[in-house]
Amino acid sequence: MKLVVKIGGAAIDDPVTLGLCAHAVAALARQAHEVLVVHGGGAALTRLLARLGKQARFVDGLRVTDAETMDIVEMVLAGNINKEIVADLNRQGGRAVGLTGKDGDILLARKLQGKVDYGQVGEVVSINTDLVQLLLDRDYIPVIAPVGVDRDGTTLNLNADTVAGALAAALHAEKFILITDELGVLRDQQDPATLIKTITMADHQQLLKDKVIDGGMIPKLEACIDALQRGVKKAHIISGEVPHSLLIEVFTAGGIGTEIVLKAGAKSALKGKK
Repeated sequence: MKLVVKIGGAAIDDPVTLGLCAHAVAALARQAHEVLVVHGGGAALTRLLARLGKQARFVDGLRVTDAETMDIVEMVLAGNINKEIVADLNRQGGRAVGLTGKDGDILLARKLQGKVDYGQVGEVVSINTDLVQLLLDRDYIPVIAPVGVDRDGTTLNLNADTVAGALAAALHAEKFILITDELGVLRDQQDPATLIKTITMADHQQLLKDKVIDGGMIPKLEACIDALQRGVKKAHIISGEVPHSLLIEVFTAGGIGTEIVLKAGAKSALKGKK
């Protein structure tokens, strides 16, 4: 089975949670599954910027990234966080290799155009999977930081959820799993019992209208749907804080967290809800 796992949220900030995730990913790789890891790291980046006296600025949820900030983004994502995850995976018996989208031209991007100048924020134009597949074929775990490059060689800051979904599609992965600091999609953010187990395409639109899905959950759901529309079989949003959540999701029928599906006639978690 080929899986793309995006690690973010508490899994990045908490060494215990990151260790649990690394243990699960390494265990999957040892069982001959091909596992690619994409990671975020926005919270750590914001903390470092503050220590350096640089105010983080967001527009429509996107970090405005000037040239100086881009240097810090690359240092934190490609240096500190990427290598920490690689080291954790190797300690757990995996064979991990840290990369960015600049390596092997994995992520060709272009500057994102919008109502403001976001600076060096980009969107993925194309993906070259040659290097990634070469590593997977040799039982390595590629760990990719969401940093890309445009045709002129300018480094661009990319959304990790979007990158992970695009890589899942390009690699024809069977599962795309986002590990977050939330149980999944909750109807009531204060009540874990309102976890929505399955979301269909139609559910997604309704949940957006009802503002059940908002903030950082929006790009996660959009990345899942995009990946599914491009051939990925299943997508899931799970919590890294639940012990063994990744293994439960992969190896049990009921799974954990929220599953996103497109197939017509798929069971909707919203049926009968008001």
